[in-house]
Amino acid sequence: MPKFRRIGVLTSGGDAPGMNAAVRAVTRCANANGVEVVGIYEGYKGLIEGNVKVFGPRDVSNIINHGGTVLYSARCPEFKEEWGMQKAKETCEKYQIDGIVAIGGDGTFRGATDLSLRGIPCIGIPGTIDNDITATDYSIGYDTAMNTVVEMVDRLRDTCESHCRCNVVEIMGRNAGYIALNTGIAVGATAICLWEIPTTEDEIISRIETARAEGKRNFIIMVAEGMGSEFGENLTKKVEEITGIETRFARLAHVVRGGSPSLRDRVMGSEMGAKAVEMLLDGKSNMVVCYRHGEIRTSEITWALALDKLFKSHYAGYKKADEEKLLAPYTPEEREIMHAFCANKLEQMKHLYRIAMEISN
Repeated sequence: MPKFRRIGVLTSGGDAPGMNAAVRAVTRCANANGVEVVGIYEGYKGLIEGNVKVFGPRDVSNIINHGGTVLYSARCPEFKEEWGMQKAKETCEKYQIDGIVAIGGDGTFRGATDLSLRGIPCIGIPGTIDNDITATDYSIGYDTAMNTVVEMVDRLRDTCESHCRCNVVEIMGRNAGYIALNTGIAVGATAICLWEIPTTEDEIISRIETARAEGKRNFIIMVAEGMGSEFGENLTKKVEEITGIETRFARLAHVVRGGSPSLRDRVMGSEMGAKAVEMLLDGKSNMVVCYRHGEIRTSEITWALALDKLFKSHYAGYKKADEEKLLAPYTPEEREIMHAFCANKLEQMKHLYRIAMEISN
């Protein structure tokens, strides 16, 4: 088993509330086991440039309640090149970093795999408000983002009721519709538009007209960001033209990423951070911490990435991938497991959508 002197920790990709809780847990759990921690600023960019600082327990005091990430984040196209990866490895050698905990989404995990293959053990922690990492049921930041959406849409509903108005609300989530689906249920949306579960404009308008005929005065339509940049605005115009109801468009955008993390994101970040350190000290590498069926579990990053591409391409339909090439490394039995996993994931979304439509009006 390798002897660890120092563990690096970085956050990459979009920031998410709860990342700081994970950074805090990584630092304090490593220190408790006699291992130093190096904070790596601006993700893989900072790793290439050597933008690092040794963290002690006091360096992570009073960050658990802060949104964003104290380690910052940045894009790093250089890390996709071999020279960039080698430069990152040199930084690890220079600062005696024997392993890295990488917090972020699928792009972060691809970087962790690249480092693992080059001799730097890495463990990934899912941190993205979109919750769009197929191998895990939950990613850090998801709960806070949903609570932010619910609070903001509840305020919109108040004025919708007063003026007998409709609001079409576009929700962040990149291509995935998880935030829009769950918050749509929570705010009693009349309709929810997701890429994963198609619906037509005519169906949406029919639901509005039926509800209005029954005396309803306020109408909320939740639109997932993955529907496209113009979908919500175009739908807003069509709803008003056909129904005659005053209809406004609201894009919540990046405000959904901010704010103090919820209890769940603080606890999940802490638990996942502690697990990542435990895995590194046990000699594990190229693994990702997951939350499935109520438990903290682990998966190989390469398997998690393949599963993610399979779901987004074959089941959710918003990314294209060569399925045969993607699944080539896996046995027929493993492929069957992966397809069943993805099918179940989509069925869970459809189940929630059916509930949403039954109780919306």
